Amino acid sequence: MSSLDKDTVKNIAFLSRLEVADEKLEPIAQDLTKILDWVEQLSEVDTDGVEPMTSVAAQTLHWRKDEVTSGDQPDLVLKNAPDQDDHCYLVPKVVE
Repeated sequence: MSSLDKDTVKNIAFLSRLEVADEKLEPIAQDLTKILDWVEQLSEVDTDGVEPMTSVAAQTLHWRKDEVTSGDQPDLVLKNAPDQDDHCYLVPKVVE
């Protein structure tokens, strides 16, 4: 991996909407280069046969049945709606 230069860091800061002082560009470039080098090393790890996981502890999720338990009550659902029409929430139009 080639190292990042100050112009690249300046562009990254601009895209991130961050203000970075000129004297901090070089140290940040060095830190980002070290981080990217470390991430690149991860691609060298052999992960064949390793199952994807979401936690280091073995666990299974409890799945409930997918069934409606309190539906078909539009009047109750819309009871606190600030404005409604024909059993639907009415919201203000938002256009930028």
